[in-house]
Amino acid sequence: MRTDFQHLLVQRDDCVVTLTMNRPEVLNAFNDLMLHELTEAVEEAGRDNSIRCVVLTGAGRAFGAGQDLTSFAASPAVDEPITVSEHLKKYHRLVYALRRMPKPVVAAVRGVAAGISCNIALACDLRIAAENARFLQAFVRIGLVPDGGGGYFLPRLVGLSKALEMAMLGDEVSGPEAERLGLVNRCVPVEEFEAATTALAQRLASGPTRAYGLIKKLMYTSLDSELPASLELEGQLQDEAIQTADHREGVAAFLQKRSAKYSGQ
Repeated sequence: MRTDFQHLLVQRDDCVVTLTMNRPEVLNAFNDLMLHELTEAVEEAGRDNSIRCVVLTGAGRAFGAGQDLTSFAASPAVDEPITVSEHLKKYHRLVYALRRMPKPVVAAVRGVAAGISCNIALACDLRIAAENARFLQAFVRIGLVPDGGGGYFLPRLVGLSKALEMAMLGDEVSGPEAERLGLVNRCVPVEEFEAATTALAQRLASGPTRAYGLIKKLMYTSLDSELPASLELEGQLQDEAIQTADHREGVAAFLQKRSAKYSGQ
């Protein structure tokens, strides 16, 4: 896949691709170019069947500081309101690309993950955090509401009451506290962060990729479904999963009492 981005580093390690937001001088705050580059890379990774796991992280000492506000520095006149909904559609495209990707996406967070950067991490399938991670719904600090899917993801991960607290007070949540709340799957010491991220990504990349994609579809669809619809979808996806080479390999490995060697097909 393409690697010649200005604000995005792309590293391929066998079946794992790591996408690193690369504006460390501003704590990887999003500008239009970095958002465009990241969206392009995520969509391309989703189409590339040789990629079986995607890791999203930030360069330097932060995951991301949110939207770069320099472009919004000039306040409009009171009688000249600005509309940001069109701009947000660019972030929504990235969110959809992460959620619909038929393979696992891991957000690897160290340092601050604030505002839209925090919610992009929440849009990923799994999150691993260093102990120095800090999650912050910073929108209220400038009189805004959570965007980038934060109003959807946050209450589903931590419950409505805690989500309201985070959104209304705008206080930081540490890495260890994020693990306790269920905001992240795992929190590790800073010195173990890179090794733990690599181990998780490699484990996912060696698993039954097609099944992972179907699991994502089932779980995410079920969030907004009634039980009968979810059970119907479950059957449809199981019919699809049972036809895969990875299912046949998993059964053979079980019967032969050996470790499965999945191909992702």
